[in-house]
Amino acid sequence: MNIVLLSGGSGKRLWPLSNDVRSKQFIKLFCKENGEYESMVQRVYRQIRTVDPEATVTIATAKNQVSALHNQLGGNIGISVEPCRRDTFPAIALATAYLHDVQGISEDEAVVVCPVDPYVEDSYFETLKELGDYARLGDANLVLMGIEPTYPSEKYGYIIPMDQERISRVSTFQEKPDAKTAQHYMEQGALWNGGVFAYRLKYVLDKAHEWIDFTDYYDLFEKYDTLTKISFDYAVVEKEEKISVIRYAGSWKDLGTWNTLTESMEEVKVGKVMMNDACENLHVINELDVPILCMGLKDMVVSASPEGILVSDKNQSSYIKPYVDSIVQQIRFAEKSWGSFRVIDASEESLTIKVTLNQGHKMNYHSHERRDEVWTVISGYGRAVINEKEQEVGPGDVICMPAGCRHTIIADTEIQVIEVQMGKDISVEDKQKHPK
Repeated sequence: MNIVLLSGGSGKRLWPLSNDVRSKQFIKLFCKENGEYESMVQRVYRQIRTVDPEATVTIATAKNQVSALHNQLGGNIGISVEPCRRDTFPAIALATAYLHDVQGISEDEAVVVCPVDPYVEDSYFETLKELGDYARLGDANLVLMGIEPTYPSEKYGYIIPMDQERISRVSTFQEKPDAKTAQHYMEQGALWNGGVFAYRLKYVLDKAHEWIDFTDYYDLFEKYDTLTKISFDYAVVEKEEKISVIRYAGSWKDLGTWNTLTESMEEVKVGKVMMNDACENLHVINELDVPILCMGLKDMVVSASPEGILVSDKNQSSYIKPYVDSIVQQIRFAEKSWGSFRVIDASEESLTIKVTLNQGHKMNYHSHERRDEVWTVISGYGRAVINEKEQEVGPGDVICMPAGCRHTIIADTEIQVIEVQMGKDISVEDKQKHPK
């Protein structure tokens, strides 16, 4: 199975755990059998590998998510990076060209496209395999997954099939309706459109060439920022007559809000949390190293992270986005390909950060022109390189780096460092990379 996972957005409806660089799919909230927590993207990737260990998985995403993807899934995944946002048709065209020209996938092979963050059972991925097989061997140019609706939702578009068979031709599509209209659609046998579909690789490549003048993946990547923003539905789906739909009746949830997310959490509390017996339907997620005590709270969600603290009625939590959009502050937690960092303190002329570097990884060899830095190793062992001179470092070691000094650190084990930045113009732009 060749599968493209669409990974985008900042997931601000799950603030304060999500931010502009940490989208909802990277938040580790789902407890595995061994007691460890995994994120939505880790859960989906694991499920794909369980159903099809040989699947070719490519993630279509923006540049600012690449580090988090490598951090959580490793360095061997395929990633089609969008240089900028150009809506779903250019993104899918780029990913399809990537599969053909970089991964060497034949034009006759099928490709399955789906979101990166559904909360589903393994049967969902069995149906994805079926979609791919039908797209490769059948006479439809597009094969969609139609999700059996469980209630008349106003959040989803609807697929109207021609009959009630499990695999059917598509009669028409309907946009997101009001509840009364959605009920009418359900009575007609309509299906939720979850944005999951399959096609032969050549089909979308040909469609891409109809809309865009390019030679191959590399040419398309170079001119990507000049492309017109256009959705896959408008460019392809609405104009295609040979479309089939396969029904999926298993569990499927879009965990886009705190309300829907907490419905799928295995535990009511994550992190240092205490709650008394008077609490009802309460979920608390705490990423801070301080305890949270809740007493007598009902139908609420409490979430704390370095970005802020949310205390909300579960239904009201769906309306969080306008308030979060008004918050302007420095990102205080992010995952990188080498590890992660967490801001501990920020003032006008200093910034204190806790850096965790994964074993076998290193920072870029770099320098800063407008700030001094001091590293204090608090755990783990590694090697610091300062102006081409290498030295071993371990717990308690302190390394001073004045402005202009070239530096990096290499982790022989997982290593944690407190980094203090001092200067009058502390900025992420003040970083110059050097070869090493």
